[in-house]
Amino acid sequence: MPKILIIEDDNTFNNMLLHFLKRHDYEVVQTFTANEALDQVELHSFDIILSDLRLPDIDGLTLLSILKERQKNTPFILMTAYADVKTAVKAMKIGAADYISKPFVPEEALLVLQKIISNSKTENKEIIVVEKEKIEIPTSGYYWGNGIASITLKKHIDLVAPTTLSVLITGENGTGKEVAAKTIHDKSNRHKGPFVAVDCGAIPKDIASSEFFGHIKGSFTGAINDKIGCFEAANDGTLFLDEIGNLSYENQILLLRAIQERKIKKIGSNKEIDINIRLITATNENLKNAVENGNFREDLFHRLNEFSVQIPALRDRKEDLEAFSYLFLEKAAIQLEKNVTKISKDALTIFYQYHWPGNLRELQNYIKRATLLSAEDTIEVNSLPEELTSSEKQENNFQFGLKDVAEKAAITNALSIAKGNKSRAAELLGISRKTLYNKINQYELT
Repeated sequence: MPKILIIEDDNTFNNMLLHFLKRHDYEVVQTFTANEALDQVELHSFDIILSDLRLPDIDGLTLLSILKERQKNTPFILMTAYADVKTAVKAMKIGAADYISKPFVPEEALLVLQKIISNSKTENKEIIVVEKEKIEIPTSGYYWGNGIASITLKKHIDLVAPTTLSVLITGENGTGKEVAAKTIHDKSNRHKGPFVAVDCGAIPKDIASSEFFGHIKGSFTGAINDKIGCFEAANDGTLFLDEIGNLSYENQILLLRAIQERKIKKIGSNKEIDINIRLITATNENLKNAVENGNFREDLFHRLNEFSVQIPALRDRKEDLEAFSYLFLEKAAIQLEKNVTKISKDALTIFYQYHWPGNLRELQNYIKRATLLSAEDTIEVNSLPEELTSSEKQENNFQFGLKDVAEKAAITNALSIAKGNKSRAAELLGISRKTLYNKINQYELT
C-alpha cells in the first residue's frame, strides 16, 4: 500500500485528504507544519510527499529545497490555492514531481498520484523511451491509459465488474467497447464461463430469433441442423450484444421476454431452457433519444442500463495518445515482421493535431499502414496518409507548427481559460502536462 505524507495546516482540508486517500487505498501520515514533516521524513520512508505551498513555519518551496539538500528524493507534490504559472515553474525547477492546484479536483489528484506510483514500479512492465520521456505499458493485458478520462473509465469497470448488474456500454465507433465488455467479464465471478459476443447490426431481422435462441432441425426452410443460440452458448457466462440499438422493435420484445423470464425456447421446440447469463450491451447511439422517439422500448432500456459505462473518444484521451501509438506500433512491427520501433516528433505532432473520428481503431490502422511503408526504423510524416497530413483535417486549435509568438499566445490563452489548472490547459491544447511544463519553461511564462 503506497504511503503518503500530508503537510497541510488547514485541519479540515487535512482530514478531508486523509479520508479521501484512505478510501483509495493509500496509507497516510498527517502533519501540519514543515518541521513536523521533516521529523517524519527522518523517521520513516514515504512514497509521496503532498505539501501545501503556504505553511505556518516555512513555505512548501523552501521545504522542498531543504529535502533536496538532505538527499531526500521522495516524489514531492505541491498544492496551492495560488495557482500561478510562476510558482509551478519554480517548483518543477527545484525538483517537484508534480503540482496540484486548489480547489481540489479528485480526478486530477488521483491521476497525479497514480502516475508517480506507477513510475516508481517496474515489475511486469516494459519501459519504452520516447523523446526522453518514459511511457509504461503492461506486458500483459489491455492498456487503458493514465489520463483522467482513462482512469475514470477503468475505475467504473473495476467497480461494476464484480457485481451482477447488466451493463450498457456507450461510445463512438472504434473506442473499444468490446474490449471493455471482455474486461468486465474477465474481472467478474463468471470469468471461468464463456464470453459470447454478437453484433446485432449484422443479424438480419427475420433470423434474429434463431441467432438468439437457436432452432431445431427442420423447424423452417434451411434449418438443416440443430443450432444453439447465443443465449444458450453463453450460459453461466456473459453475453455481449453489440450495437443493440440496431435491433428491430419486434426483436426487442423477444429480448426483453428472455431477460425477464430467464428462459428461452428454440424455434420449433416446446421445451424451455433455463438461462443463467450476465448481459452486457453496447451502442454508439443515444438510446435515451431512441426511447423518446419511440424506436427503442423504454422497459428494455431500463433492463439493459442497470449501470452504464461511457468509453471516451480518443480526442478526449490525448494524454494517452503517444502510449497508444507505441503500443500499436509494437504489435504492427511483430505482425508485419518489420524493425520499426520509433515515431518521429513531426509524426507525433500530426497525431496530436488530428481529430480521430475513428478513434483507437483508426489510430491502429494508420500505425499499421505506416509501419508497412516505413523503410527505416522510424515512422516519418511521409509514411502517413493524406487524411492525417491534410491541413483541413487538423481540428486542434493548438498548432505545434506555429511560430513561437503564436504558440506562446496559445499557451497563455489556454491557461487563462483553465484558470491556471495545468491539466485542463494541457487538455485544451491537446498536449501532455509534461509538455506544457516544458513549454512554460521555454517561454519563461513567469
